[in-house]
Amino acid sequence: MGTVVDPEMPMLTLADLGVVRSVEVRDGDRAVTVTITPTYSGCPALEEMRADLRTALADAGYRQVEVRTVFSPPWSTDWITEDGRRKLAEAGVAPPGRVSAAAAGPIPLTLDPPSSSAVRCPRCGAPATEELSRFGPTACTELRRCPACREPFEHMKEI
Repeated sequence: MGTVVDPEMPMLTLADLGVVRSVEVRDGDRAVTVTITPTYSGCPALEEMRADLRTALADAGYRQVEVRTVFSPPWSTDWITEDGRRKLAEAGVAPPGRVSAAAAGPIPLTLDPPSSSAVRCPRCGAPATEELSRFGPTACTELRRCPACREPFEHMKEI
C-alpha cells in the first residue's frame, strides 16, 4: 500500500500525501479495510485512488479488500509527511506551508482576494516568488515564477 501513488501527483504515495487514515487487517491477514480521506470532497481522482488501493492489496494477497472514505476531519496539507514534502520539492513543486488550527466558532467571510504568502523557489531556493495564476493543473496547486532564476513552477496550496 505504501507504493500506491496519487493519480494527480505521482511523485507522492497516498501515504506521503496523508490521505490514508487507517488500515485494519482481519481474519488472519486475509481481509483488510483501508480508510482514506481525499484532499477535498470533490476530488476527481477519488475512484482511481480506491481502485489502485484495491488492486495493490489484492496483489499483496488480501482476499477481501474494502476501501472506506471519510470526510471528517477534513484533510489538511499539514498531513503531508516530511518525506512527501521533500519529494514535492525534488519534483519542482513548492511544498505547502503549515496551516494553523482553525478557530472554533463562526468563520469570518471576507471579499478580499486570498493573501499570497511567501513561497520559496524549489529550484534555486530564492525566498520570494510571484503568483502567475491562482490555479494550476490541479485544484490544489497554483502557478508561480521565481524572479531570481526566472523559472516557473507549481506550488501546492495550503489547505
